[in-house]
Amino acid sequence: MEPPDHEPDPRFTLANERTYLTWLSTSLALSAGGVAMAAVSADIFVPWMRTLLAVVLVSLSALAAAMAYPRWRRVQHALRSSAPLPPPALAPLFGYGVAAVAVLALILILLSR
Repeated sequence: MEPPDHEPDPRFTLANERTYLTWLSTSLALSAGGVAMAAVSADIFVPWMRTLLAVVLVSLSALAAAMAYPRWRRVQHALRSSAPLPPPALAPLFGYGVAAVAVLALILILLSR
């Protein structure tokens, strides 16, 4: 990492830190959702589908936690060097991933009734 050109406004640094912590909170929520999905009764969901949904949720959780710090560093570097902020490359993956799990879970709930 290059030396900083200037110290960024503390509000931007703190906003970047809040975003980092939000990614970690999201990771914990996804992990809890994955564990809950794995614990759902076998008579509600088809077992292989339940396992698949749990694996997707826990995988998204691991990805969110693993990518939170590198993103924080890239944004912090951009703030210090007055460079454009990096795009949120993983946001579509998380949005579509969680939406796909929710739609599949909804379909399975409706089919089990």
